[in-house]
Amino acid sequence: MFDFDQYLGFLAFLTILTIGFWLMIFLLTFVIPYWIGGSLIERLKEIKDEKKAKREA
Repeated sequence: MFDFDQYLGFLAFLTILTIGFWLMIFLLTFVIPYWIGGSLIERLKEIKDEKKAKREA
């Protein structure tokens, strides 16, 4: 069936595949929404500061 080196290669493949799967889940559920949310908040602060500076001038 499998030689021992083929078995180790198969286990390495499954390990890398599993790590990649969970990394994608982590990125899509936490990192990317956090990044987008933070950039939106910063942009809204910039717009508010521009309006405030325009009103004062």
